[in-house]
Amino acid sequence: MADTLNIKTILKKHGLRPKKSWSQNFLVDLSVLARIVDAAELDSDDVVVELGAGLGALTAMLAKDAGKVIAVERDRDLAKVLMSEFAADNKVEILEADAVRLNWNELLARMEKPPVVVGNLPYHIASQIIFSLLDVGTGLNRWLVMVQREMAVRMVAGPGGKDYGVMSIHLQMHADVETILDVPPEAFIPSPRVQSRVVKCRPLDAPRVSVKDMKLFRRVVRAVFSQRRKQIRNSLRANFGGILSDTLLDEALVQAEIQPTMRPEQLKLEEFGALSDALLARLEHGRGWRHQ
Repeated sequence: MADTLNIKTILKKHGLRPKKSWSQNFLVDLSVLARIVDAAELDSDDVVVELGAGLGALTAMLAKDAGKVIAVERDRDLAKVLMSEFAADNKVEILEADAVRLNWNELLARMEKPPVVVGNLPYHIASQIIFSLLDVGTGLNRWLVMVQREMAVRMVAGPGGKDYGVMSIHLQMHADVETILDVPPEAFIPSPRVQSRVVKCRPLDAPRVSVKDMKLFRRVVRAVFSQRRKQIRNSLRANFGGILSDTLLDEALVQAEIQPTMRPEQLKLEEFGALSDALLARLEHGRGWRHQ
């Protein structure tokens, strides 16, 4: 296992330094690493896909509990370090790849059961990776990600506050989401200027709310939150006014039992589902309706 001294030693050994442009901050606090591994709830036959393996501090601890760890690292220099450090460990496979563009279909085809995903996500691309994990759905058993605390708050936020938005709704539509632990800046080398938090997600077998057209549901959510300061009726008019009349939009709101003066953050998941279905009923009567 790596501590602060070992991390510095490994970097020096390979002539490397953390790359600021890649948001490289290496987690070195052993107690935090241990808590992440515990939260992963690993069995000896589990395969773990670790996103952003870095210098392998977490990789080594995961490999002790899991059957296999596929350590994904996009930095070629770090991937070479990992190959060197784990050359003698047959439970660890190093995959040089970008987590945002990971071919999950190809990866999952190699496995007998859905893997567990664990990742310390670069903050500037964390949302892209999270949505890609959501798209994999029940192909994953569960996943734990470390993200900036502000993003973690959005992931678990409920209706009524400023943190509730597109990410909150899409995550909670498809997964159980819970906060695991906070991670202070001093747990990393170098120390980031932000607080971090670990969140666990368990994909649901079916969407939490049944909707007739998931693409439309997602479009509605994105559309109204793109103008979250507007009342819901005005947001809908701005995004669907070209294909639905004001009368039809009002009918959809009445059917969904949503007050037109409400704002997006006030709507519960079930209300977004009802609104999506109500809009679909009117769009299907129109000509040339298609997803954009």
